[in-house]
Amino acid sequence: MTISTGDKLPAATLVQMGDSGPEAVDLAAKLAGRKIVIFAVPGAFTPTCHSAHVPSFIRTKDEFAAKGVDEIICISVNDPFVMKAWGEATGATAAGITMLSDAASEFTDAIDMAFDAPPAGLIKRSKRYAMLVEDGVVTQFMPEESPGTCEISGGESLLAAL
Repeated sequence: MTISTGDKLPAATLVQMGDSGPEAVDLAAKLAGRKIVIFAVPGAFTPTCHSAHVPSFIRTKDEFAAKGVDEIICISVNDPFVMKAWGEATGATAAGITMLSDAASEFTDAIDMAFDAPPAGLIKRSKRYAMLVEDGVVTQFMPEESPGTCEISGGESLLAAL
C-alpha cells in the first residue's frame, strides 16, 4: 500500500557518505521528534532530478527552516558514492541538504514508491515525491504523476502546501 498522509514511515536503514566511507542512517531515529522534509528522485544526475528537483529545494531551504523544518533529505535508489558526488555537483551538500542512498530500494519498496523505466535504464527506482514528516508521521505527501516532471513535488509546491 502506497504511503499517504497520516501514515507512520516504516523503519529503514539508509546510507550516507561520512568521513570514513559509507555510514548507516537509522531513518526512524533521524525523524524522531523532528520536522523533516523528504524528497525522492528517480536518479542522481538524471535531467529533471538534476536541473529541477534538487535546485528547487536548494532555493527554498531557508523558507522551510523559517517554517520550523529541521532538515531536508533527498533519497534516491543510487549508491552512497553517487549520492555524495551528486550532492557536491548540484550544491545540495553545500546548501545543507542531506543526500541519502536507498541502494537496495528497501525503503522505496516499503512505501510502495518503486517503478521501472527500462528504456531509460532505470530499474527499481523511486517515483518522484516530496513529503513533510513530523516525528515519523507523514503530514504532507505530494507524489508526482510522471517521473519526468517536477511540478507537484518541487520545493516551492511543498512550501506552498504548508
